[in-house]
Amino acid sequence: MGARVEFEGRTWQVSGLVGGRVYLAADDGATGCVLAAALVTAPGFRVVGQADPRLPAAEEWAALPVAARERALAWQRHIREIETGLPGGPGSSKVREAYDPQRFTLAEREHAKAAELAALGWTRVSRATVQRMRLAYHRQGLLALVDRRSLRRRSGTGRADERVVAAVLEALRLCRGRKATTVKQIIELAEQIVADRHGPGRVKLPAKASMYRLVKALSDPAEPPGAPARTATSRDRLGGAPPALRPAERVQVATAALGVPVVGGDGRAVAVSVTAAVDGATGCVLAAVVHSRQAVPVQLPVLLAEMAVPRVVRPGWRQMLRTAHQLLPGRLMGVEARLEAAAVRPVAVPETLVFDPATAAAGSWLLSVCESLGVSLEAVSARQEGRMVAETVRVLAGLFTRHAAAVAAARSAGPGDDGSGQPAQAVLSMLHLQDVLDEWITAVWHTRPQEALRHPLMPQAVLCPQEMWQVLLGAAGVVPLPLGARHFAELLPARRHAVTEAGIRLGRRRYDATCLDEHRGRTCPTTDDGRWEVHHHPYDVRQVHIRLPDGELHPLTWTDSTHSLRPFDATVHQRTAQTVTARTRRPASQPTSPGERSGTAERRAETEAATQAWSLTQGPDAAEGSVQARRAGEKGPGWSVGDAQAETGQW
Repeated sequence: MGARVEFEGRTWQVSGLVGGRVYLAADDGATGCVLAAALVTAPGFRVVGQADPRLPAAEEWAALPVAARERALAWQRHIREIETGLPGGPGSSKVREAYDPQRFTLAEREHAKAAELAALGWTRVSRATVQRMRLAYHRQGLLALVDRRSLRRRSGTGRADERVVAAVLEALRLCRGRKATTVKQIIELAEQIVADRHGPGRVKLPAKASMYRLVKALSDPAEPPGAPARTATSRDRLGGAPPALRPAERVQVATAALGVPVVGGDGRAVAVSVTAAVDGATGCVLAAVVHSRQAVPVQLPVLLAEMAVPRVVRPGWRQMLRTAHQLLPGRLMGVEARLEAAAVRPVAVPETLVFDPATAAAGSWLLSVCESLGVSLEAVSARQEGRMVAETVRVLAGLFTRHAAAVAAARSAGPGDDGSGQPAQAVLSMLHLQDVLDEWITAVWHTRPQEALRHPLMPQAVLCPQEMWQVLLGAAGVVPLPLGARHFAELLPARRHAVTEAGIRLGRRRYDATCLDEHRGRTCPTTDDGRWEVHHHPYDVRQVHIRLPDGELHPLTWTDSTHSLRPFDATVHQRTAQTVTARTRRPASQPTSPGERSGTAERRAETEAATQAWSLTQGPDAAEGSVQARRAGEKGPGWSVGDAQAETGQW
C-alpha cells in the first residue's frame, strides 16, 4: 500500500487492499476499486518509479565460453558477500567475520575481498577493481561481470574444426565420471570418433598441443577429466520446507501421468503427462502444460513464462482461444466467460521456485533470468520435500482424466474401423487436450474447495484456491506483479532457422506473417551464420516468434491453424488416426521376414498401451471388448459391418 500506479491514463495511489480488491485514490480526490488480477493485467498499467525488469539474452549468454560464465558467477557470489555478507543469498550460510555489515563499512569489506581474491591467485584485483565490478553489476546485471574479451570472441574453441569439436565433446561425455581417465585418452578417443564418422584422413586434426587446449576449453571446470561426476544435492533441513504465507511466495513444480489417449504427431496413441506449477499457499495452478511422457525433463523457462505472463496480454492469444473453442463439444464456459475468467486468473513471478531435477530442467541461462527477476531456485527431490504438492498434482491429473475422457467420448463419431464396435481409442490431439486443461483449471479446479485450504480456527470452512488467493492478497497487503507481453516470447527456447519465400519451416509445419515480406530469402544481418533467431513454445505449436533486425520478437502464424475448422475435419482426424493404428497390426497368418519380427513385439506393446489407456476412460468392459477384437484380428482378417445411421451422425 502507498505505491503510485498508472491505470486508465491516470496516476493513482494505492490506499487499501482487501479481499483481492485494490482501492485507489487520485490526486483530484477521485476514488476507485478494482480486482487486483484485473488491475495488473490492464493495458497501460505500471508502477510509477519502478523500471521494467531486464532479462539477459539467452543467445548471448549461451555463446560465452564456459570459463567466462563460471568466472562471472563467481564474481556474483563475491559481490553478494560484500554487500550482504551471504554469498548464496538469505539463509545460505553464516556471515564471515570480515564481511559482517554490522561491524565493517562497505569500503573495508571491499578491501577484505580484494585481499582474499589476491590470496586465491586472482591477478590484478584491487579494491578499485572490486568496486568497479560491483557498480557495473548493479547497472547492467550478470553480463557486466563477463570479461570483455570473451564477449568479443565469437567462439570459445578458436579456429578448431567443428567436426573435431563435436568429437571432443562426445569423448568428454563418454568419459564423464571415470576416475582413471586422462586427457591423452580423451584425445585418442576423439580422434577415433572423427575417423569413424568421417573416414580416416578426411578431417585434418590439430596438433597435440592444440588438442590439449581444446579439451581444457570444452571440459567443465568443476568436472575435469578424471574427476568423479557431481550429483545434485540439497542442504539438509530438519524442519522441512518453510510454510508459504503469501501468494506466489513458494511455487512448486510437479508432474503426474494422465490416463487420456492422445494422438501424437505420427498418428499413433501416445502416453501423456501434465506438469503443473502449484502455489504452495493457495493451491492455485499458475501454469500447467501437457506433454508426452518421454519429454522429460520439462523446460522451466516455459513454465516461468506461463505462470508470469497473463494470457490476455500474450500476442494472438484471444484469436487462438476463439479458434480452439469451436473445435470440441461440451464446453464448460462460453468464449466471453473464458476471456473474463482469464483476466482475473492468478499470475505472478514466484519468489521461490521449487522443482525436482528429475522432472524439470534448469540451465545457466535460467539462473541468470531468475537472478534478474529476483526468483530463488530450489532443487529438491520429490522424496524429500514437496510430497503434498506432488499429491495435489496427482489428484488434479485423476480428476482431469475423467473430464477429458468425457470430452473424447463426446467427440467420437461412431464405432471404430477395427471391427471391435468400440469408439476410436484416441481422438484428441495435444493442442485439444491443452485447451481443455486450461478451461478445466479455470472453471473447475480454481473453484473447487480443497481440504488443505482450511484455517486452523475454522476447520469446518473449506475454501477454493481462487478464494484463498484473494484472502491472502488482503492479508499480505502486496500484489505479486506479472511480466509484460514481450517477456513471454523471450523466455521461450530459441533456435536458428532460415527465412524462405514460404516463411519458416519448423517441425514440418510452416509459419508465416506479413512482417517477413522484406526479409524473405535473405540472411540475418545480426547473426554469424545468417540464420534468424526463432523462439518457439515446445508444448504449443501455435506460438512461434522471430527476432527481426529491430530487436523485437514478432509473432508468426501457423498457416494450417484454421485447418481444424474445415468441414468434416474431426472425422478425417479420427479416421487418419485409426488408419495409422491399424497399419501396426498384421494378421498371424501373413508371413513376416526376420527383420520385421523384431518390431512385432514393439507394435504389440503399443497396441496394449493404447488399450490400457482407453480402459481408463471407458471402464473394464470396453477394455475387454477391445482385447477380444484384437485377438480376433490376430486370428485372421475380418470386415466390420457398416451402420448407415451411425455413419450419418458423423457428417
